[in-house]
Amino acid sequence: MVKRILVLDDNQDILEIVHETLTYENFEVKSTGESKDVIPLVEEFDPDLVILDYRVAGTNGGELCRAIKAHPKYGNIPVIIFSAYVNHTADLMAYGCDAIITKPFDLTELVEKVNHLINS
Repeated sequence: MVKRILVLDDNQDILEIVHETLTYENFEVKSTGESKDVIPLVEEFDPDLVILDYRVAGTNGGELCRAIKAHPKYGNIPVIIFSAYVNHTADLMAYGCDAIITKPFDLTELVEKVNHLINS
């Protein structure tokens, strides 16, 4: 069965690169640039993993991660947070995410972390 990944980033270039890379790796990917769409998409798409940009308009990725982790049905879904703020790793982990990828990031690192979390 194909694993599903939901990606949030308000940078269209990053969103497209991540979408293409993960699709190439045989994942079913749904992408959005709108933070308000994330929780409804989690409920509709039922992803196996969620990737959230930390700095997006509206609710930040950390708050979205916290909301997903608090959800009774989806709390076990692994969440990765993208962040350009490398000094705030402990702050980001406090949201309950399973991994952090610092921007700019290497696509190999992205695929390795996704595979590790989705298959563990």
